[in-house]
Amino acid sequence: MIKNNLIPPHGGILVNRLLSGSDLNKAIKNSSSLFKIRLSSLEISDLIMIATGAFSPRAGFMNSDDYQGVLTKMKLSNNILWPIPITLSVYKKDADKISIGDEVALIDSESDELMGTILVEEKFSYNRDKEALSVFGTCDKNHPGVAKIYEKGEIYLAGPVRVFSEGIYSKKFPEYSRPKEVREIFLKLNWKSIAGFQTRNPIHRSHEYITKIILEIMDGLFIHPIVGKLKEDDIPAEIRMDCYKILINNYYPKERVLLKVYPMEMRYAGPKEAVLHAIIRQNFGCSHFIIGRDHAGVGNYYGPFEAQKIFGLVEEDLLIKPIKIDWTFWCNKCSQIASSKTCPHSEEDHSLVSGTKLREILSRGEFPPEYITRHEVADILIKYYRTKIPS
Repeated sequence: MIKNNLIPPHGGILVNRLLSGSDLNKAIKNSSSLFKIRLSSLEISDLIMIATGAFSPRAGFMNSDDYQGVLTKMKLSNNILWPIPITLSVYKKDADKISIGDEVALIDSESDELMGTILVEEKFSYNRDKEALSVFGTCDKNHPGVAKIYEKGEIYLAGPVRVFSEGIYSKKFPEYSRPKEVREIFLKLNWKSIAGFQTRNPIHRSHEYITKIILEIMDGLFIHPIVGKLKEDDIPAEIRMDCYKILINNYYPKERVLLKVYPMEMRYAGPKEAVLHAIIRQNFGCSHFIIGRDHAGVGNYYGPFEAQKIFGLVEEDLLIKPIKIDWTFWCNKCSQIASSKTCPHSEEDHSLVSGTKLREILSRGEFPPEYITRHEVADILIKYYRTKIPS
């Protein structure tokens, strides 16, 4: 099952839909006469994830058979596990101008950059309520992922893509890397057991505790923060990157930790997004994936361990293995981060450590206590938050 000491990509193939050289130049020239559609930030990030192989074995946006299979049983039409639709929407007035077999240019709505093309193999309508319930378990438009479904066009376009650009991400983040590049790094490091750590928050003390447990039992730790668009109260990627770097430089064995970023946009889909995050890390070469409390959650839409439970339903369809971490907290009597598996003391002695709690403290302009985050990280965060508080 292991090739070159690394786990195979999901579905067995690492997709590459990025054009380069003369192929790229020719495709860009030919695109000038194509019908153009403008993509949302979510669709742009998905396009790049397809292009680089992070969404392997996806080579394009989903057709109706794959879409329905994902909604009803988390399976593509070829029976490969896939938990969340990857779709490209247009409004009906634009769909009516596109015929099956057309190649259509894909434009970033925010930057106006030509990102690539899609060969349209199918056009189909969909039910927003059905998709929202399947993916998010709710139709509540206060959920940030649900809200995006209701902002989409009425028609989905399906077909393979050819991608010309990786957008702002490769320019903005030196740590940006494609799955193939990360796999090559893992091979050079001779890491066989690698745990991926997904984060959209600065690493607080509970995260540090969890990741250092992993370093006791794995060859390497892959810290892999998301840098696509987040909800408004999340901490910007540039600020978080400063936090990750200062923490790794001061408190981790640098030769056993790899920090890279990826451009996906958060959906906040809880359990199903946790499965997608695992698939992505398998494509990057990780053998294991860390699942903590409320993974990819938002508000009170999901139970704290629903993201762990779902892996019991899909473990036979995944090669990457989940590492399920219990609720962690600061214990006043232990004087350290602990979990219910390691701490004998009562809840009265415990203080929850979470990204939500950290953001709440910072939003008041207060300096977070040392048991929540290292002071070097707190210095960076408080400086950022104080610029947001009206004087």
